[in-house]
Amino acid sequence: MKKLIRFLGKLMIWFVLLSVLGVLLFRFLPVPGTPLMVIRSVQSLSEGERPVINYQWVPYEQISDHLKRAVIASEDQRFYSHHGFDRIEIEKAIRENKSRKKARGASTISQQTAKNLFLWPRSSWLRKGLEAWFTLLIELLWPKERILEVYLNIMETGKGLYGAEAVARTHFNSTAAKLTPQQSALIAATLPNPLVYSSLQPNSYIKRRQAWILRQMPAIHLVEGGEVR
Repeated sequence: MKKLIRFLGKLMIWFVLLSVLGVLLFRFLPVPGTPLMVIRSVQSLSEGERPVINYQWVPYEQISDHLKRAVIASEDQRFYSHHGFDRIEIEKAIRENKSRKKARGASTISQQTAKNLFLWPRSSWLRKGLEAWFTLLIELLWPKERILEVYLNIMETGKGLYGAEAVARTHFNSTAAKLTPQQSALIAATLPNPLVYSSLQPNSYIKRRQAWILRQMPAIHLVEGGEVR
């Protein structure tokens, strides 16, 4: 029993050290790939399809402010005021889920970044626990600007598409830097399920979400270097 306790203790120490090191490294380095990209590739192979990963990292300055505002408006309007977890949205989700058939989530951009960067998509108590841990580390060691930069680069935006640059080039023949408010809102509208919804061929539901996001965007103010703009 003592040996087992010592082993588990060492395992926990190594996990903490390696997770902190990983978060520190990605504070400065571009992300080369994510577990989700690997999982989607394996799924494609199992279905007899050729895996496709369309992904290109671009720095924060080369991503349209329209897309930044659209994603915050759609996914996490209290992004700059919470510390990784939005208590207001969590409480709202708990109340609403009592009468909903399909559970409503309350994940913040920070939580989604932690999940996309280090973990896997299938929900479980283990993943939720690890997601909370990595979210705390990211919020502690990264500025909000970096969290948003990583999220916008690694978010799934379509089948085989990851990040702002890939979807801008594939769906709009443009770049992440030149995305318009309308295009940005379309991309943000599909984020809850980009494998079902498309910013290239939006259905009526996505167009309604786009219109709602466009109305919210003017109220979103970006915070960069401690300054609001």
